[in-house]
Amino acid sequence: MRPFDPRLVRYARAARGLLALTVCLGVTSTILIIAQAGLLARALATAARGIGPGPLGATMAGLLLVIAGRAAVSWAGEASALRASAAVQSQLRRRLTAHTALLGPGWLNGERPGEIATLATAGLDGLDTYFSRYLPQVVLACAVPAAVVARIAAADWLSAVIVAVTLPLVPVFAVLVGLHTRARTQRQWQLLARLGGHFLDVVEGLPTLKVLGQGRHQAQVIARVTGEHRRLTMATLRQAFLSALVLDLAATLATALVAVEVGLRLLGGHIGYQQAMLILLLTPEVYLPLRAVGTFYHASQAGAAAGGRAFEILGTPPARPAAAGGGRADLRAGGLELTDVTLTYPGRAVPALDRLSLRITPGERLVICGPTGAGKSSLLAVLLRLREPDSGCVRSGGVDASGLDLRSWLDQVAWVPQHPTLFAGTIRDNIALGRPAAPAGQVAAAARLAGAASFIARLPAGYDTPVGERGATLSAGQRQRIALARAFLRDAPVLLLDEPTAHLDGESAATLRAAMATALAGRTIVVVSHDESWSRWAGRRLVLGAGLPPARAVAPA
Repeated sequence: MRPFDPRLVRYARAARGLLALTVCLGVTSTILIIAQAGLLARALATAARGIGPGPLGATMAGLLLVIAGRAAVSWAGEASALRASAAVQSQLRRRLTAHTALLGPGWLNGERPGEIATLATAGLDGLDTYFSRYLPQVVLACAVPAAVVARIAAADWLSAVIVAVTLPLVPVFAVLVGLHTRARTQRQWQLLARLGGHFLDVVEGLPTLKVLGQGRHQAQVIARVTGEHRRLTMATLRQAFLSALVLDLAATLATALVAVEVGLRLLGGHIGYQQAMLILLLTPEVYLPLRAVGTFYHASQAGAAAGGRAFEILGTPPARPAAAGGGRADLRAGGLELTDVTLTYPGRAVPALDRLSLRITPGERLVICGPTGAGKSSLLAVLLRLREPDSGCVRSGGVDASGLDLRSWLDQVAWVPQHPTLFAGTIRDNIALGRPAAPAGQVAAAARLAGAASFIARLPAGYDTPVGERGATLSAGQRQRIALARAFLRDAPVLLLDEPTAHLDGESAATLRAAMATALAGRTIVVVSHDESWSRWAGRRLVLGAGLPPARAVAPA
C-alpha cells in the first residue's frame, strides 16, 4: 500500500480537506514537539544549577502550555479524521452504488452480490483506522524526523549524524515486514468477502437447502470458512506484533547509541548539560512517528484492501456509453429494429444470439418462443439495453441506439422479468416504484388490469399492506401480479414481459390477456412465453431454437 492512495482524492472529496488539515496539524505538532523538548531541557538545566524559582516557574508555565497545545492538536486531528473518515465512507458508498448500477446486470452477473454488500458495509468501515490513525502518522513521519534532526544538528552535529545514519533502519524493517504482511491481509479480505457472499447465498436459499437436506452441510461449510478466516486473522495479528517488536528494537538500539555517545561526552565536559538533555529528549521523537506508522500500517490494511477493491470497481468502465448525453429516443413512433445482432456471454463459446435480425413495428404484439437456452431472455436484455451486442446494432426510427440517451430509452420501456423483485414496503410502494408520484386512482387501475385488485382488497390494510422483504408475505402469483401492475402503471410505449403468466392459473391468464388486448392497445408488447395461448393472442410469433435460423417469424395459426 502506498503511504497515501491518490484515488481517495479522486473519488472522495472529503479526503482533500482531511489531507490539508492533517498536514497543518502535523506541522503544528512538530513545532510543539521541538518546543516541548527545549523547554523541558531548560527546566532541568535551571533546576540543576539551582537558579531561583522565578525563571524555573516561567519555563514550567510555558512547558505546560506546550503540553496542553499538543494534547489539543492530537484531539483535533483525531476528531477531524474520524469525521472525515465517515464522510469519505459515505461518499465512496454512494459512488460505489451508483457506479455498480451503471455497470449494469451484465457486470453483476460475473460478481458475487454478497462480496459487493460486504465491501460496501464492513469493508469500507475499516477505513476508520486508515484515516484516524495511519494517515496522520504518515504526515508526522515525514515532518517530525526532518525537523527534529535539523534541530539536533543545530545543537550537536555529531549526534545528528548518528541519528541520520540509523534513521533509515526503521522504515527499511517496516517495509520488509510489510511486504510479507500485505499478502496475508489481502487473503484475509478475500476470505471475508467470500464468507459474506456465501452466507448471503445460504440465507436466500435456506428453504431449498432444508428441503434437500443440505442445511447442515452448508453450516459446516460456513464454519470451515469462518475458521480459516479466524486463523488467518490471528496469523496477521502475530505478524503485526512481530513488526512492532522489530521496529521498537531498532529504534531503542539507535536511541541507546546516541545516549551513550552523549553521556560519554557529557562526562568528559565536551557538551553542556542543557544541550545534552535537549538531544536525549529529541532523539526518541525522531523514531516514534516511524514506529507508529509501522504499527498502524497493519491495523489499517483491512480497510486499505477494501478501499483498493472499491477503487477497482469504480475504475471499471461501463460496457456501454454513459447515460448522459446523446439524442432522445422515441420508441412510440420509431419502433425497434435489430440487425445481425450477436451476443456471447463471457466464458461461453456458443453465442446466445447469432446474427439475429428483427423488426418490431410500433403497436405490434409479438410473442417469442423456443426451448430453454434459445436466447429469449437475452433478446429482452438487448432490447432493454442491459446487454450491448458484440456485433450488429439496435435501432429505433433508423437511429443507432448507441447514439441515443439511455435514460430516455429506459423511461419508455416497462419490463416484467420471469422472477420479479419486490422490495420491503407496502403494495402501493411496489406498484408505484416506477412512478412514485402516481395518484392512488391510477395505482388501483393498474392493479385491476393486472388482476391484483381482488386479492389486495382482501388484505387487512389493502394497498398499505407491507409485503415484507422480497415480497415474502405474498404468493408467487401475487408477486407476479404486483410486478405486472407496476409495469402497466409506467404507461411506457414498449412493454417487455418474460413469462408473465407462469404463476397464474389458466382462467387468470386468459383474463389478463383479454384485458391487455383492450387496455394496452397501441403499445408495443413483446412477450416471452412457452404458453401457446399467447401465440393466438399475438399478431406475430418469433421462434428461437437450436438448428433453426437465427430468427424465424411464423404467422399465427
